[in-house]
Amino acid sequence: MSALRLQQLKGQILPENKITTMAGSPSPLTTHVLNTAMGVPGSNMTLRLYQQDPSTNVWKLITAGATNVDGRCPGLITKEQFKPGVYKIHFETAQYWESVGETSFYPYVEIVFTITNADQKYHVPLLVSRFSYSTYRGS
Repeated sequence: MSALRLQQLKGQILPENKITTMAGSPSPLTTHVLNTAMGVPGSNMTLRLYQQDPSTNVWKLITAGATNVDGRCPGLITKEQFKPGVYKIHFETAQYWESVGETSFYPYVEIVFTITNADQKYHVPLLVSRFSYSTYRGS
């Protein structure tokens, strides 16, 4: 197994994949985690953004990071990186619930979606509780 894969499994974020806020260049893709069980933002939840290679169906890691105190994760992807295709956001829900002293039925949540027009803005929120989750395409 590659070192990158081992670090991903351990929840570590490599510097080249870490999300950084891009000054003056808002991400065309945003996410927001809401802890609906407690009525608070899902802060400090580790997540990773992948794009699927259309010829091999292999997932390529784009960025990794964690939600901020408001449950948001700015800087997921640059406008230059954002192309039509299939993407997924992998949320580490078990780690999050452990951090607030709870357990969860779902060890992680993956939201897979298709981008057909990379000129639009996409918002993919996650509403989560210990035993359920939901999502929708926001704006």
